[in-house]
Amino acid sequence: MRKQGLRSRAVVAVLTAALVGVAGCDAVGGDSAAPTQKAKPSPKPTPAWDSSPASLAAVGDSITRGFDACGVLTDCPDVSWATGSSAQVDSLAVRLLGKAKAAERSWNYAVSGSRMADLSAQMSQAASRAPALVTVMVGANDACRDSTAAMTSVSDFRAGFEDALSVLRAKAPKAQVYVASVPNLKRLWSQGRTNPLGKQVWKLGVCPSMLADADALDAAATERRDTVQDRVEEYNAVLKQVCAKDAHCRYDGGAVYDYRFGTDQLSHWDWFHPSVNGQARLAEIAYRKVTAVT
Repeated sequence: MRKQGLRSRAVVAVLTAALVGVAGCDAVGGDSAAPTQKAKPSPKPTPAWDSSPASLAAVGDSITRGFDACGVLTDCPDVSWATGSSAQVDSLAVRLLGKAKAAERSWNYAVSGSRMADLSAQMSQAASRAPALVTVMVGANDACRDSTAAMTSVSDFRAGFEDALSVLRAKAPKAQVYVASVPNLKRLWSQGRTNPLGKQVWKLGVCPSMLADADALDAAATERRDTVQDRVEEYNAVLKQVCAKDAHCRYDGGAVYDYRFGTDQLSHWDWFHPSVNGQARLAEIAYRKVTAVT
């Protein structure tokens, strides 16, 4: 019995020492020697996109001015996809603001014939209104030149768009921007060339880099049109990339470029610019993109 008692006391002593050791580790914090990790700061939330802006300003070229939609070689802003008042179009401004407010709270600073180099001046005008949303559709005239050599370079196109956004941000830092892609000019050629009248109007100088010698299908003509088309796609890549760097900018994802304009959507005066029906389709695309939840 004595030896068993001694063994029992020895076991108790060993267990006690072990427990004291564990308690000792806990007392000094266990792994307290390991460096304490600092909590990572929460990332700043991305500004929420307002799908119901209270005002709208439009910048761009002849498409936004409704050129050749109502009459030959003339602007028709009433049917503009962005700010027009025509019930046939149901413009973006009317869809977002209602007809009464659209008349008071939307402005069209687009100018027919404008290229990217002209956008900064238009942006300055738009910014002076402190709009909640600015729509941008520009680039077709940068590709529609007398020759492919005269087209705006991709680097100049990029610099022009970046400058235009910086002008806007200086005066209206929180304004949202909807950027429409440049239309597929080669598809417009393929549709419009089926109309003899349209081809006669094209000879007056409508987008000669793409539309000159409309029926020519030789290697040189094909290469010329492909060169224009490649440049349009490069412009759209620039619009997407530059817009992505601005927290308040939304690119249409190529929706206008991808839209398959048919003869009903083309002006029956020049068979190149959007008709009233075409303007309505552009308004639908813009409204869908501006109000989309992402």
